[in-house]
Amino acid sequence: MQLAGHFNVFLKDTVNLGQVKLDLLDQRVNAIYKAVKNDDVVGSLVTGKSPQGSWAHRTIIEPVGTNEFDADFMLNMKENPDWADNPSTYVDQVYAAIHRHSIYGNMPHTRKCRCVRVGYANSMHVDIVPHLKLTDGREVIVNRDANTWEQTDPQGFTDWMRSKDAIANGNLRKVIRLMKYLRDHKNSFTGTRSILLTTMLGSRVSEVRELLDPGYYVDVPTTLLHIVSDLDEWLQARPAKPSIADPSGSGVSFDHRWTQSTYSYFRDRVHAHAAEIEEAYMEVDKDKSVKLWQGIFGDGFKAPAAATGNSKFPTTTVTAASSVARSGRAG
Repeated sequence: MQLAGHFNVFLKDTVNLGQVKLDLLDQRVNAIYKAVKNDDVVGSLVTGKSPQGSWAHRTIIEPVGTNEFDADFMLNMKENPDWADNPSTYVDQVYAAIHRHSIYGNMPHTRKCRCVRVGYANSMHVDIVPHLKLTDGREVIVNRDANTWEQTDPQGFTDWMRSKDAIANGNLRKVIRLMKYLRDHKNSFTGTRSILLTTMLGSRVSEVRELLDPGYYVDVPTTLLHIVSDLDEWLQARPAKPSIADPSGSGVSFDHRWTQSTYSYFRDRVHAHAAEIEEAYMEVDKDKSVKLWQGIFGDGFKAPAAATGNSKFPTTTVTAASSVARSGRAG
């Protein structure tokens, strides 16, 4: 069964990052930005900020246990001609601005390859990513380890993600959260970075599929079934690690984000999950279907409170007319 109401409860109560934490993230990013913007050394180079990654894509999930959640934001900056030959200086100088600040200088903070990280005790960390549009037209971030620019198009990626989510009736981002939950909370396909997961899942969303079958992305469980099934089919045709291009059209790839070993593990786990999801979705006995879904996602997968036949989250069953699963998958 689809059990769409159960998925709504599971996402809201277990998977999604709560609004209180999202509001706190927004407040802390604004405060960090203000601190850097007011810095005497780098403040004059700062032109703005924008959410990046899971925060921008609305795919952040609750962390495991007492682990921190994290978010990135782009710190938009102008070029400094004196730093032209040393891109890493931008990261170093943003770090220095944080280090000499009266508040953030006393908090955990460190330089990473592409960002400056500010940590908050037992709650979260924020990554500040220097981001520039160079005079030669390139849009770049810094690779501090290699002291080079890396071409990027974060807004292009976000626009691509939003367009794919629109095709999937707003369900793609929810599927991404569910798959992140399997990775983080159920220890499945560990080592697969979020940018890779988002790109591969989003790339499986097809406007043609939606045109041929208007119900292909009708709700969360149906979208989950179809996207994971389509991803499994794509992966099984590729035993060797494929190239994963940035869908924004920046011309870069995300291939350096994983190894053949990590890819092979991910490929095997998606194959197993595709079979599990299909079995749970196609089971017509409600109690059995719930148990199968709980076998995938855990006990947090449960019915809406006081569910009745008039519930605003009705239980949906599979009919013969539903164009859904492929049979014959092995776990």
